[in-house]
Amino acid sequence: MLYIVRHAKAGSRHDFDGDDRMRPLTPAGLRQARALEPKLSSARVSTFISSPYLRCVETLQPAARAVGATVEIDDCLAEGRSGVDVLELLSTLPDRSAVCSHGDVIPEAIAALQRRGCEILSAPDWRKGTVWVVDRDGDGEFTTAHVWPPPDVSP
Repeated sequence: MLYIVRHAKAGSRHDFDGDDRMRPLTPAGLRQARALEPKLSSARVSTFISSPYLRCVETLQPAARAVGATVEIDDCLAEGRSGVDVLELLSTLPDRSAVCSHGDVIPEAIAALQRRGCEILSAPDWRKGTVWVVDRDGDGEFTTAHVWPPPDVSP
């Protein structure tokens, strides 16, 4: 299994004064990131790769720290990149890897999976904090995908 995580809640890009790549998670987003940790830990995720944007790194950090791993950076997960690039990255990763990307990249990656014959088992959900779980067969072909809803972090 591989896990494609949409970054948790971040503040509005219009309200952030500075480089958008450095826009952090909001307090609710930090709660979402912490709530993702037990789910990813129970899935025994051990490899964490993120878009270089701070909000993506912060989304994976709690889970990575829980297993003594670090969050690696890959530019192909950045905003504006191709979903096909994400699939190429996924094809090189070991099972139990999680990647974190953005709302423009993940739908394209899921569509590319579907075009390659991967069966999508759940209705699409593109909200912040969602996790797409992608299975592949022994030959490395992507076979099925379904989405976990975002963690409920209502105060």
